[in-house]
Amino acid sequence: MRWVVRRLRKQICIFLLALVAPATTASQSGRNTVSITGLVLAEGKNERIEHVVVRLCDTGGNLIIQTTTLDSGEFDFRGVQRGRYILTFQANGFQSTEVHLDLSFASDRGMTVYMKPEVGKPVLMASGSSVSAHELSMPRAARDLLASGKKKLYADKNARGGLADLEKAVLIAPNYYEAHYQIGMARLTIGEAQEAEKSFRKSIEASQDSYGDADVGLGTMLIDEGNEEAGEKMIRRGVELSPGSWMGFYELGKLDLNRNRLEYAQKSAEQARSLAPNTPIIYRLLANIHMRQKNYPDLLRDLDAYLKLDSDSPAGLRAKQMRMEVEQELAKQVQAVDAKPR
Repeated sequence: MRWVVRRLRKQICIFLLALVAPATTASQSGRNTVSITGLVLAEGKNERIEHVVVRLCDTGGNLIIQTTTLDSGEFDFRGVQRGRYILTFQANGFQSTEVHLDLSFASDRGMTVYMKPEVGKPVLMASGSSVSAHELSMPRAARDLLASGKKKLYADKNARGGLADLEKAVLIAPNYYEAHYQIGMARLTIGEAQEAEKSFRKSIEASQDSYGDADVGLGTMLIDEGNEEAGEKMIRRGVELSPGSWMGFYELGKLDLNRNRLEYAQKSAEQARSLAPNTPIIYRLLANIHMRQKNYPDLLRDLDAYLKLDSDSPAGLRAKQMRMEVEQELAKQVQAVDAKPR
């Protein structure tokens, strides 16, 4: 199912951009270790903060290991020796934050850390970063299972492992509609389209049609199944509910490109880019639009942006070849102009 491959590639790109090496060492492994996972939000806004530097220190303030939050605002340390620790959080535009932990007996999973914005300074929020009060109200165990399920699904490419965690999350919290949506994504990945559709519909039902991502997911499925009218309606409903859904605008841009409505396609693609500038597939869409428009200078810029994010994959190698061909075409055009009598 081509939709599955495309969808998974899009989601994997988001998580791999900010993925860091596991925060463990050989000496930390064993039965006497614990884990720390959490989410960093902007105080007063419930918006996720990406690229926060998170440092794990001993009680004397000496650095043990550090990581950065993912685009989703999440972080984790695995295989940490039991004991007392200090976590520090630093991000541009925010006041530094410090949390003291006692991990002598158990892990601390699913913590939520709030950082205060500094007045007058720009801040870096994650794309589509708003966190609902509903999600924060979910049991801590369910939120931790959602985080681990997403990591397995997108970063570890372990869809079945991710699905197992996500299904446990909804057993704990049956109305956890964000988890039902992710179950749909996991089922798509392993080729269970009918079950995926049921999960998207369950997410819409549990949220009382207030969760735009589920509408976008279901709408895209409907379009791929040939029901373009109903699919477009669902996607537009999704971006109405979630104006920060880069995926919704991406799908609308793709739909208008297929209809050769290039002006509308470009507008939607540019909106997707503004929401998720580090997502390679958006630049592929823009490249296709500019190719159709024969706008070669912008096409080159699209390819350059894409190659900065994804240069070594098969798609990246094709982009390199396309860039060479575009440069050759531009050179021919310049030569033709120079050859004209003045």
